[in-house]
Formats: sequence, structure tokens, C-alpha cells
Amino acid sequence: MSSKSLLVLTLILTAAAGFFVYPQSPIANQILPWRLGLDLVGGSQLIYEVDMSGVESGDRNSVMAGLRDVIERRVNLFGVSEPTVVVSKSGEAHRLLVELAGVQDINEAIRLIGETPFLFFSEVEEPLKEAVKKEGSEAASPKFIPTELTGRYVKKAQLIFDRVSGQPQIFLEFNGEGAKIFETLTEKNTGKPLAIFLDDNLISAPVVSEKISGGRAQITGQFTLPEAKKLVERFNAGALPAPIKLVNQQTIGASLGQDSFQKMAWAGIYGTLAVLLFMALYYRRFGLFAAVALIIYVVLALAVFKVFSVTMTLAGIAGFILSIGMAVDANVLIFERTKEEMNRGLAVAAALDSGFERAWTSIRDSNFTTIITAIILFYFTSSFVKGFALTLLIGVLVSMFTAITVTRTLLRVFIKR
Repeated sequence: MSSKSLLVLTLILTAAAGFFVYPQSPIANQILPWRLGLDLVGGSQLIYEVDMSGVESGDRNSVMAGLRDVIERRVNLFGVSEPTVVVSKSGEAHRLLVELAGVQDINEAIRLIGETPFLFFSEVEEPLKEAVKKEGSEAASPKFIPTELTGRYVKKAQLIFDRVSGQPQIFLEFNGEGAKIFETLTEKNTGKPLAIFLDDNLISAPVVSEKISGGRAQITGQFTLPEAKKLVERFNAGALPAPIKLVNQQTIGASLGQDSFQKMAWAGIYGTLAVLLFMALYYRRFGLFAAVALIIYVVLALAVFKVFSVTMTLAGIAGFILSIGMAVDANVLIFERTKEEMNRGLAVAAALDSGFERAWTSIRDSNFTTIITAIILFYFTSSFVKGFALTLLIGVLVSMFTAITVTRTLLRVFIKR
């Protein structure tokens, strides 16, 4: 593709992206609206109390960590909506604080968390069968003894159908630790029923015919197809390792966040204009091309944020604004190299080619180290820092395209050899 064709294609793409990201565009916002964080649009705050009565004291920290991960996964299946899920402990009470951005309806917030099932297996002390009723006697009630095998060990769930009856069933696969517990449990209860409870409701009590290895099991019961599908969805979203109870709920406003957003937005605009002015004054015509590339970068980066539904929080916007300043670093390196080549007597076009070639290794290494830092921040920090890391990472990747490809294309088209 020629430089002119590439430039025309880039300008068309930028114009379309500009229309797409324009906040007041009703068509674009109807197709894919901006996703804003709790600190900008407010939302709902829920506090859950965790029942740790059935959890060993040494396992409680891992159970709380599992609860946090499960709830984050349920309300953030794509990893970009940035819910805030914080665990806390006061005395013997364990609690979860959940904040959901953009959800003003408390009932909607509770629905997002969902009635995630608490699954556990119980041994049966008495046989699960009808006792022969005699005159003046009653059927014996079975006694259930809960075991350590719970939903925290569930790896995945799948909807299957019985080959004979066609009845929907739920196939469960346990993780490594759960597979060992399940194997021991089935070996101990061979020939006996093993009861399966879901939210304290007995859903099935199949008789164990033999020791089961490999960590795979089937839940059978009188499920309708919608009920079975719903249970599979819940298990795949994450079965809670311990029961939770909603103890407090409230709606959070965003007046402070909106004020901070306006200040940050103006700071970003002023900062961008200052960078554009500096590049134009210091590098003259080269700087003008870099300024155009920077404007293209801002539009394309915002389009990427919107296409991938990245939740824009104050921290995320800070990461984007930081990337704007970093976006011209490559141009500075290129132009300084170009000036050195021109001082050696090379023509402008030849000096530009040499400048791009000599500056590339420095540009590559500096951006690569920033990308590594952003990835580490994204995977090993909390939600709001993740937003900062995500926008910074996307910004760096887009800036490498605009600073190298777009700027070079502009120079090749408008600088005569």
C-alpha cells in the first residue's frame, strides 16, 4: 500500500472514530454507550456478611479470597467493568463490601450479585428410604452430616441429559483438591446415599455404587430445563465457598467524582494543547506533523476504549492523560535523530529515514518496559489501579502506531525528496 493510500485510510478511520467517541452523538451512544466507573456515575453499595461456621479457622482467609474472586467474576465477566469488592473482618465477623458502578437501583444490584448457590455434600446416617409404617409409628427421618466438600472446589459445570429418560442433569467437575476429597468421600460411603444440598435444600441423594476417582460427578434431580440451565450458569460463574447474607445496602452519588472529572478533563485538554504548541514551536513543520499524529492518537485511543467497553474511572482517565504526554516521546527521539543527520549534511528526506531507523530501538525498548509495568499492575493490583494500568497499556500500544506509522506516512507524503 502506498503512503498516500495509507494516509487516506487513516484519516477516514480517524473521522469515523471521532464520530463514534463524540459524547453527544446519540446514534453512537445508542449503539455502544460509554462505560463510566462508580466514582463518575455513582452506583450501589452492598454489604454481605459471610457465614464461616462451617469453615476451619485456617481456611477462612482463602475462603474470603475465593468469595471476592467469585463475586468479581459474576459482575465483571469481561474484566473491564471494575467492580470494587473488598473483604473485611471485625472480631469474628467476616464481611464483603461490593460497589457496582452505574447501578442506581438496589434491586438491580442485588440481582447482579445473584442468589449464587451454596453447594455442599452431606453423609447420610440413616438410609434414605421410606420406612415401613406400622400402626402407631412414623417414618424415620434421615440424619445428614455435612462434609468439607462444598462449592468452593467446583471447577466447572455442564448441562447434560440422561440417555434413557432425557431428564436434564448437571455434570460437575472438581478441582484437584476437591477431586481427592470426593474420592475419599465416595470410598467411605460406598453402598450408601450421598446427599447434595443447594442453599440448604436437598436436591439429590444418589447411592454411591463405587469409589469415584477423577473428580467428576453428576447431580440428578427433578429439574426442569430452565432450572438446570440456570444452575449451570450460576456454577460456572462461581459457586460460593461459604453462605453470604445481605446486611446493608445503599445508593452512592457521584457529585464529587463529576467535579473531579471536569477538572481532570480540562487538565487533559490544556496539557494536550501545551504539548501540541511545544512540538509546533520547537520542531516547526516536523512538529506540526507530530501534532496531527497526536490528535489522531487521542481519537483512536478513545475509540478503542469504547469498543472494548473499558470502564472509565478517574484512575483510568489519569492513565490515558499520562499516555498522551508519552505519545510524543517517539517523535521527539525521531526528530532529534533527524536533526543530527541533517547537521551531518544529509538531505531532509534521507535524514528522516535515518532518524526513524536509528530511533526505533530506543522507542521499542522504552515502550516495552512501560507495557511490562502496565501488565504487572493490571494483574497484581486492585480494581481502580487496574483501570489505570489498562488505559495506560492501550494508550502505549496505540501511540506506537500513531507515532511511528502515522507520523512517518505524513512526512513521506508532504516532505518532498
